[in-house]
Amino acid sequence: MKRWKGYEHGINLGGWLSQCDHTKERYDNFITEPDIARISSWGLDHIRIPVDYNLVETKEGEYKEEGFAYIQKAIDWAGKYGLNMVLDLHKTYGYSFDFGEQESGFFENEAYQERFYRLWEQFALRFGSYKDRLAFELLNEVTDKEYSDTWNRVSYTCIDRIRRIAPDIKILLGGYYNNSIAAIKDLAMPHDENVIYNFHCYEPVIFTHQGAYWIPDMDQTFRLPITATFKEMEDATDRYVHMKTVDYQRLPGSASLSADFFEQYFAEAVAIAEERGTGLYCGEYGVINLADPEDTLGWYRMINQAFEKYGIGRAAWSYKEMDFGLIDEHISSKAGEIIALL
Repeated sequence: MKRWKGYEHGINLGGWLSQCDHTKERYDNFITEPDIARISSWGLDHIRIPVDYNLVETKEGEYKEEGFAYIQKAIDWAGKYGLNMVLDLHKTYGYSFDFGEQESGFFENEAYQERFYRLWEQFALRFGSYKDRLAFELLNEVTDKEYSDTWNRVSYTCIDRIRRIAPDIKILLGGYYNNSIAAIKDLAMPHDENVIYNFHCYEPVIFTHQGAYWIPDMDQTFRLPITATFKEMEDATDRYVHMKTVDYQRLPGSASLSADFFEQYFAEAVAIAEERGTGLYCGEYGVINLADPEDTLGWYRMINQAFEKYGIGRAAWSYKEMDFGLIDEHISSKAGEIIALL
């Protein structure tokens, strides 16, 4: 499988230009130049920066130059400190992975889709010249599988329109169930050699999201050690998460998580990527700040082994706060060891 050089070891800057209150104070202070310098000092090769349409568009669709300026600042900082960058559209008008954002209608509304195409044309016009150190990620975490055919059409059209402006910039494409690796097989064939398949991995969700307040039926006091058996994970998933993204029936109930789990979990997608002549990139992975720090370190060791085996580039979620922050107090005792694995 093709390795995506320059995007093998990264971290997300979640909460800066996306999933925030979209104020100047937030934009100016949540991430500053010393943060980029710090990330560079860790030996990473790239940052992934989620942005919401609110940063660069009004509700009416007028462009906000001050918003584009923040993206330019991020590109400039990354270049200054020798980092590549993924520009991820985390929310577009009419669609967000987070139902709390109250954005809807994108997959049914051609006018919203046209607005999406035009925004990406703006990104291509403004930032396409940085193709040697910048990549585009079309949309974060398509949710429902029923959107698959529409998303294949929309994403292909969007790439085609970007290509008229930026013919060879790298473009990331992910699928349904919030960029599940299971969606890789149903993605459209790569538009060209510069399209890379993208997935997120928070598996097993019952471990990485233990106690998560945003999961409707989750008991916020629930905790699960990394040594829990697959049977225990399955039972807890049935109770608190309901949607199974892991086929526990294929796993020995008395066994527990290991690097082999991730190697098997990635294997089908790796084979598909090889067959279609593209690479794989994991744009998000991480463990909630409620988990035991030693268990979090163990999880990173396991998944890292599989990433290395297959040559999968990745960006951890997330640099700070956002319930997963790697420079936050909860993980400080293990942060150095985890960062060395990114």
